[in-house]
Amino acid sequence: MSVLAPSDHDEIQAAVAGALADGIPTEVRGHATRRGWGRPVQAEQELDLSRISGIHLYEPKELVLSAAAGTPIREINEALAAENQHLAFEPPDWAPLYGGAAGEGTFGGVIACNLAGPRRIQAGAARDHLLGFTAVSGRGETFKSGGRVVKNVTGFDLSKLIAGSFGTLAVMSDITVKVLPAPEKVRTVLVFGLSSEDARKAMSAALNSPSDVGGAAHLPAGAAARSAVDYVNGAGTAATALRVEGPEPSVAARTEALKRLLGEYGGIEELHTSRSRTLWAEVRDVHPLLPQGENLIWRVSVPPAGGYAPPPDAEYYTDWGGGLIWISVPASDDGAPPPPRVDGGHATLMRAPASVRGVVAVFEELPAGVAALSARIKESFDPERVLNPGRMYPGI
Repeated sequence: MSVLAPSDHDEIQAAVAGALADGIPTEVRGHATRRGWGRPVQAEQELDLSRISGIHLYEPKELVLSAAAGTPIREINEALAAENQHLAFEPPDWAPLYGGAAGEGTFGGVIACNLAGPRRIQAGAARDHLLGFTAVSGRGETFKSGGRVVKNVTGFDLSKLIAGSFGTLAVMSDITVKVLPAPEKVRTVLVFGLSSEDARKAMSAALNSPSDVGGAAHLPAGAAARSAVDYVNGAGTAATALRVEGPEPSVAARTEALKRLLGEYGGIEELHTSRSRTLWAEVRDVHPLLPQGENLIWRVSVPPAGGYAPPPDAEYYTDWGGGLIWISVPASDDGAPPPPRVDGGHATLMRAPASVRGVVAVFEELPAGVAALSARIKESFDPERVLNPGRMYPGI
């Protein structure tokens, strides 16, 4: 397969225009750290954006950062940390989940996949922090959306559309996001020994309290034992984690209030900043808490109040206050298991061999009306199906 490696926006436009003229289906990628997520792309060439890299603008006082799509997210996190700022939506690093090296995912990949970590319940996802971008559509046309001002809402809907499109609509070259001050202190209240149902109730109580919880996860005993945090792996039982962040006096007061609230549920422990950050990075990045090897990994989104019972042979843990369940299951004899049954939510196959992802619905099948709308959007942006064809659904 041939590889095109443009070094600027004009070369991206020329590459897409050439693919369009010659009718060549093209896989759009950065460092390909999430290639194992989604259906195998039916492409004849690759458009490698890793040379389109670098932070173009960073104004800490204005809480705005612009960078090229191929910039490693690690580089952006380091620049922000130097100014005590961060990406509040807490983008996960899933490269190790697919056998890659940690820290190699790109800025464009984070936005294209609309990623978010445990703080999503409080801060939203990547699309909620996207201020603007420059891109080339599948028609070979350059277009821009939004700007570099936090209150700018120009192109708001277009930004929402691109985030989560997995490169099937356009190739982004430059991206602008809002950034926020990083929390001064982080503490985590741990409640030990809860069942899944009691953990759901405890997380709901915490999230509905005045403590402003910015992370709520439940680790059954198997996941807790894989944590690198001694208080968690040494407990020998399930651990339910609630995160509180902010200025030190506020964090201390809210943590104490949370401990009083949750004392009736079970044994309580408290993690301070260093251990807290380690634990929430594990929850964010998935890889450390689930068994590795050939297991398939599903991500199930459900209404938190509804609960969900994973298959009996599954290893799992929950995030987002019970609204997100990560499940690891052995492959079936034919290698193509059915998706978990979910009432009122949806399941996504996050990791499986390409042979499985080619025949199983990786993303849950769309209702007829939504599928028709998605097809019309694809037709508007990429009528010849040049960009990442089949990545999400057949023909899209």
